[in-house]
Amino acid sequence: MADKTLIKSKPSRPQTDAPSKLAALSIPDTLSSLHVNADNGLTTAEANAAIEKHGYNEVAEEKEHPVLRFLHKFWGISAWMPELILVLSAVLGNYADLAVVASLLLVNAVIGFLQERRAVGVVQALRKQLQVSARVLRDSTWAVLPSRELVPGDIVRVRPGDIVPADIKLLAGTLTIDQSALTGESKAADKVSGDVVSSGAIIRRGEGNGVVILTGANTYFGRTTELVQRATPKLHIEAVIGKVVQKLLFIVGVLLSIVVLLTVIRGVPLIGLLPLLLVLLMSAIPIALPVLLTVAMAVGSKDLAKRGVLVTRLSASEDAATMDVLCVDKTGTITMNQLAVTEVMPLDGASEADVIVSGALASQEADQDPMDLAFIAAAKERHVFDGLPVFKPISFAPFDAKNRRTEAVIEQNGVRIRVMKGAVRTIAEACRLEASSIAELESRVSQSAGKGYRTLAIARGSEKGPVKLLGLVSLMDPLRPDAKQLIATLRDLGIAVKLLTGDALEVADNIAGQVGLPNVRRISDLKEVEAKSAEHATDAFNGVDGFAEVFPEDKFLVVQKLQAAGHVTGMTGDGVNDAPALREAEVGIAVSTATDVAKGAASVVLTEPGLTNIVTLVEQGRTIYQRVVTWIINKMSHTILKASFVSIAYVATGKFVISAFAMLILTFVMDFATIALATDHVQPSKKPETWNIGGLISVAVMLGVAMVVEGLLLLAIGWHRFGLATNAGALTTFSYLLMLYFSLFSILNSRERHAFWSTVPSTPLIVAISSVAIAGTALTRLRLASLMPLPWPQTLAVFAYAMTSCLVLNDALKVAMIRWRVPANRASDASGSGEGNRR
Repeated sequence: MADKTLIKSKPSRPQTDAPSKLAALSIPDTLSSLHVNADNGLTTAEANAAIEKHGYNEVAEEKEHPVLRFLHKFWGISAWMPELILVLSAVLGNYADLAVVASLLLVNAVIGFLQERRAVGVVQALRKQLQVSARVLRDSTWAVLPSRELVPGDIVRVRPGDIVPADIKLLAGTLTIDQSALTGESKAADKVSGDVVSSGAIIRRGEGNGVVILTGANTYFGRTTELVQRATPKLHIEAVIGKVVQKLLFIVGVLLSIVVLLTVIRGVPLIGLLPLLLVLLMSAIPIALPVLLTVAMAVGSKDLAKRGVLVTRLSASEDAATMDVLCVDKTGTITMNQLAVTEVMPLDGASEADVIVSGALASQEADQDPMDLAFIAAAKERHVFDGLPVFKPISFAPFDAKNRRTEAVIEQNGVRIRVMKGAVRTIAEACRLEASSIAELESRVSQSAGKGYRTLAIARGSEKGPVKLLGLVSLMDPLRPDAKQLIATLRDLGIAVKLLTGDALEVADNIAGQVGLPNVRRISDLKEVEAKSAEHATDAFNGVDGFAEVFPEDKFLVVQKLQAAGHVTGMTGDGVNDAPALREAEVGIAVSTATDVAKGAASVVLTEPGLTNIVTLVEQGRTIYQRVVTWIINKMSHTILKASFVSIAYVATGKFVISAFAMLILTFVMDFATIALATDHVQPSKKPETWNIGGLISVAVMLGVAMVVEGLLLLAIGWHRFGLATNAGALTTFSYLLMLYFSLFSILNSRERHAFWSTVPSTPLIVAISSVAIAGTALTRLRLASLMPLPWPQTLAVFAYAMTSCLVLNDALKVAMIRWRVPANRASDASGSGEGNRR
């Protein structure tokens, strides 16, 4: 659906320079042609003028015509059934039935069309929020802007994990890019200064500045890559409902076979039986399911978006309901991701200013990396550059997980100097220190780690010669004020939280202990166990609250091991190397500061700092789960009631107790009532859900059987007391009202796992049930086709009988069945809760 109803942007107007011309120009000529200075970038006024000239950096995608979308509502199994009835009614000359069925078919299509448009509006709103961002030099200041606002001439900076937002010419730096999503070739490509990098490519290594040469529809690949997942994987909900429908079709098929056999034996023409057969089959097909799921997902997604949670994969909410383990990063989730220099330890005669200067020179402000920003902020606060000669940057190598350091070459007074900062052992080895000296340094690092500090080493030397260790710098990332409460809340919801961090064990222990995660181990411990016995590797998670010294690729291993142990796993991440783990996890969550690649791999993107909104995601998922389970219970019990009541009554009396027209009316009006379940009040369960709902299915079957028995008993009374045996119209109306009231009251019964009065239904559900009851009864007073008015005492008697049966007898039966069939710890959780804690 989403891929056919994308936002149609302002068309990009043809840009003045052809792609081949701009690509062939030298860097100075390219900048001159685009009228931009690489050191200052465009001004806001120039950018706005360029947008007016070229349009936004996005591609107009044609919407499917509304008329075609509406006509699609008349295609599919849920539409074919009433359409067949139309044909048969015309053949049999039942023109009154034909007119009403056509009207009902039209009304159902209109409602489905309007609800789908509502969901499309939500998807479009999400797409507007979840677009690729870019670091842009505007008005001589670096800023992060939506990629749609880029124009030719903009100076942008790309880093590992970025999705290139437009066609750019690289001005400085060396990149390794992944173009597999664009060209189909998995081999990485290297780009150097002067090369063109196409929109949609992913930066794997390196970083650099570039100038935008083409945007929107004029880019080489003709579109801007956005991050909304367009794939619609099959939901577990749909698989479960598919199995339920198969069972219902089997039950209906058996009953209809018996009816057909008896019809043949009794010599009744089969042609008159066909409309009723089609309608009974329709009762087993989930006509309302698409609209129900559309409404539930649209309402849920819209609510989550308001709370800072963007769902980019349809299954995310459902998986969040069953998630029982959540792996979280430390930085930016448990902590503020706002590093600050707390202690400077100069060595070998260096001063604190020397250490800070070199650390700041080995940082890059344009990258907006928290560690780099901490050094730059410390340098500004201490004014360490005051009075020093101007430093001219020559090259910069960003942090890489393999070498664990950043390195820059700068020029001062014509002399080139190399500066670096990074992990203490890495820098010490680069300085060629002896093992004893390295051990002494690591001892000091351990002391700082015990306080929760992260310590880096700073070194400096000539461009080609050796480097000298200048000192150590301790950084602190303060805890988020809500971190401890968040973890406690997730535990109360039955979700185990495991901390994953690249920090040393001592730092991880300190931070984790403060938020209630006392048992942290090294990831190497897990690997050692796996090396000895893969079967026992999952045991390493027992009682462990997290792992330290984790490399990004280790997160994928952790997710796999948790899944192998039967857990439904959530994973948070922010970097390009987190993407495999985010994709592998059932619930991949990209935090607000995540790279574009991480957001693209995740099924959920947080737009606000921290993980507090994950609680909202879990509760919303469990709410949707419970509403769908309630729908399943209703669908099964109602189908059993309709099919069994009509079939058994036919066997007993030799008459069809309800006409095809009346049954069709009943099916449609009840669909409208059950759709309102998507908005019902539901208290989320306190434990992870599961789709192993065999106990609740048994309850649904038993409720259906109970209503059949009660309905047949009332029919027997009416047969003898109300003269139904000799009045076909009265018999049809009586049976129609009986099944209408039973179905409506059973909704109030089945929506609660405890006594029906335990919670109050939502206002839309109350309005829907009341409206259907009034409208359904009013239809019998209009003398439509086979329906005729019943005396009001008889109508009220059927109403009271159905209410007493469903809300007294069947409600008590339901509570007793749930206590027997559903484990106590699940039945007592909350209204509408499921059972079990594994999928």
